[in-house]
Amino acid sequence: MFKKIRNKINSAAVAVQTAIANKRAEGYVDSGVKILIAVVIGSLLLSLLYLLMNGTIMPTVTSKIQALFNYKG
Repeated sequence: MFKKIRNKINSAAVAVQTAIANKRAEGYVDSGVKILIAVVIGSLLLSLLYLLMNGTIMPTVTSKIQALFNYKG
């Protein structure tokens, strides 16, 4: 049983060492593209959310707050 566990730990250590020693830049390009896609999609979602909030919800809230504080006295 201990031999089996030791073999699994050794194979995991070899896999980690191999991944660390890998000098190919393929992972960097893929990561950059993924980050760029995430930023673009996030900015689109934020802009749509801003348009939704500004167009439907925020004017109602603004008018109600102005009505609350619109007293003459």
